[in-house]
Amino acid sequence: MTDDGGHQSGTGNGTGSGHNNKRDDIIQARLKSGELKLYELEKELAPIDAIRVRREYIEQETGSQMENIGIFSIDVERVVKRNCENMIGTIQVPLGVAGPIAIKGGYAQGDFWLPLATTEGALLASVNRGCSAITRAGGAEVRVLHDGMTRAPLFATESVVHAAEVCDWVAAHREELRAAAEATTSHGKLTDIVTFVAGTSVFVRLEFDTKDAMGMNMVTIASAKVADLVAEGTGARLIALSGNMCTDKKPAAINAIMGRGRSTVAGVALSHELIAQVLKTDAKTIHEVNYRKNFVGSARAGAMGFNAHAANVVAAMFIACGQDAAHAIDGSTCITTVDLTDTGIYVAVTLPSLPVGTVGGGTSVETQQECLRILGVAGSGDPPGTHARKLAEIIAAGVLAGELSLLGALASQHLARAHQKLGRG
Repeated sequence: MTDDGGHQSGTGNGTGSGHNNKRDDIIQARLKSGELKLYELEKELAPIDAIRVRREYIEQETGSQMENIGIFSIDVERVVKRNCENMIGTIQVPLGVAGPIAIKGGYAQGDFWLPLATTEGALLASVNRGCSAITRAGGAEVRVLHDGMTRAPLFATESVVHAAEVCDWVAAHREELRAAAEATTSHGKLTDIVTFVAGTSVFVRLEFDTKDAMGMNMVTIASAKVADLVAEGTGARLIALSGNMCTDKKPAAINAIMGRGRSTVAGVALSHELIAQVLKTDAKTIHEVNYRKNFVGSARAGAMGFNAHAANVVAAMFIACGQDAAHAIDGSTCITTVDLTDTGIYVAVTLPSLPVGTVGGGTSVETQQECLRILGVAGSGDPPGTHARKLAEIIAAGVLAGELSLLGALASQHLARAHQKLGRG
């Protein structure tokens, strides 16, 4: 079977070394008996055949057919080694584009089509409308304010006095720790060390410039070396290489305050005329919706983010562009602001934590890499780091488009109508 472009698909019905019924029957029997584990299949079969045999085994175990999961066009040789264990196929998420959107960033400059992978009807249409408003207004102004990926090893001390001594030791040995960390990587640079104490627990929050990589693997390896030196030099016991002060894949005020990944802001000035033409409402109503919904409503709910649906766009672009989808939660800490001006409004989004990269991880999967190419950010930038920051700026502009459109829909009372038309299953 082939995909729509005529490329060979990974259906397991002729790809790779192909079917060998006798061999497959023997392997299935060994899996059933427990002699062979599912994760060991790649040791005996080519990756494409291991995927097919594993999928067939799960079909037998569950009594379900997976005809579509087994259809794909990506090259699995790298994926099974770097991205996904126990692979049985792929999940296809619909991919759409919004735009073009004009961006005036420090790294992203020009008109861009935004790839968004989602199953939520009306999202693409909404972002597309926001892109139109931004482009007609002259483009989104975007800047990366801070850049740093973090890891925070956790240590146990004997007393609060010992805890304070550990903090003092770290401060006195910053250069030694920096050299040790940077010796583990040819790209990363240790840019900051901050210590936190809670009773006898000490957290050492390390921040790195990871260039074009999102950098979690890089900083974890470097942090392990730092943690060993801290434990050796202070007598503190290393409890966990990640102590949750990083903070990774969880909503956290520390990321909103100190930043993590690429901290990015985007804004645009809209005239009264443009608001009326594109968003079908007026400046004062959008301002009030943002104040009462995004500020008062979020505060009353105890939310960590003050926005309409920023994570929607972050998640859709993360999935499309090979980012770690779990980090989309960082998009929920976005703050959307609306300032009234003499000529209309100035709308801005502040995204303090966008952990993105253009090399490593899921960015090497062919379909995701094609989306990165759409944006002109595939691979490493020149100089290193520029592609990742450009991607962060583009995502921030997309979030701004999404916020604008939803605020407009709420202000004009059109939200239910749009979902009724576009979002029903």
